[in-house]
Amino acid sequence: MSRNRLTRRGALVGIIGTALLAVTAGLAAPTQAAAPVAAPAAGTLPKLPTAPVVRIGFFANVTHAPALVAQQLRLFETFLGKDGTQVQYVAFNAGPAAIEAMKGGAVDVSYIGPNPTVSGYTSTGGTLLRVVSGVTSGGAQLVVKPGITSVSDLKGKTLATPQLGNTQDVALRSWLKDNGLATSTTGKGDVTITPTDNATTLALFKKGSIDGAWLPEPWASRLVLEAGAKVFLDEKSLWPKGQFVTTNLIASQAFLNKYPGTVRSIIQANNSAIKYIANNVQKSEDVVQTQIQKWTGARLSDAVMNRAWGNLQFTWDPLPATLAKSADDAVNAGLLTLGPNKLAGIYDLRLLNQVLKVANAKQVSANGLGRS
Repeated sequence: MSRNRLTRRGALVGIIGTALLAVTAGLAAPTQAAAPVAAPAAGTLPKLPTAPVVRIGFFANVTHAPALVAQQLRLFETFLGKDGTQVQYVAFNAGPAAIEAMKGGAVDVSYIGPNPTVSGYTSTGGTLLRVVSGVTSGGAQLVVKPGITSVSDLKGKTLATPQLGNTQDVALRSWLKDNGLATSTTGKGDVTITPTDNATTLALFKKGSIDGAWLPEPWASRLVLEAGAKVFLDEKSLWPKGQFVTTNLIASQAFLNKYPGTVRSIIQANNSAIKYIANNVQKSEDVVQTQIQKWTGARLSDAVMNRAWGNLQFTWDPLPATLAKSADDAVNAGLLTLGPNKLAGIYDLRLLNQVLKVANAKQVSANGLGRS
């Protein structure tokens, strides 16, 4: 086994921890991508109402790897099929689009980043959604031209982020402010921030039209490996234990209230995908590559996939304290107005903890921000 592969395995298994390696209630680890795995034994969980159809939103991105693994291994079909629920997938390119789809009733459950989650929750007075599980931690970096070596070098420079108000945009603006550099949503300030589609950011950096970008994986790795960028800051260095929420699983509150059994089955599929990733690192990369190619028409290079994968950690713990900090950063950056206790109730982890309890796994806390 290569040194890089050992490093990736250590990063993945380390975050999940010994207790979280317990498999979801009676589930055997899948061995073939083409066939569903065995469903949990009957009677291990109480019966709850289920939906005839569920629409699951996701991104065809390595940061949503558990969703892609669950698709390829047919884990969603396995757990939802026992309830007679049909699964439909809805692909998105950005979190705000997924939130708008949920507002319009076009998606029931979605994989999504923390800042769109907060925006969707606060903009609807807490009525739209609940975070029901964690998915991914880490995988965001500020990458720049090699000549930039200090914070002061960033003054007068132009940096890109994926979208105004998205998770990386908020992180960059807040970090710059903390370091004495002003920005604005109109492009003025000590540092100019230009929210740009990730693929366009790569092209602009290659041309020298921008000086750097704060990006999620695999785009940070693509700028480093394909365009000669260097890592100025790995976001994990800003967080305790290097952990911060990148992707969560949310459910429409209306759907959750009406069909909790369906949401629980999706949580089981997500947990099983995370377990599979921890035990099958290289196979999981290949599975994710297959799904990325299916949805986008192109695979990532092996070098990009390997580097990006090593920067990510997969866990069903939603890391609520880091979501709260991300919301505070959005306020700090002038992108969000948030009063006291405005995030109270954003989590509903009761179904997740029900599943973890049956599996004899460590339960997770909402950290005072909802039910657990």
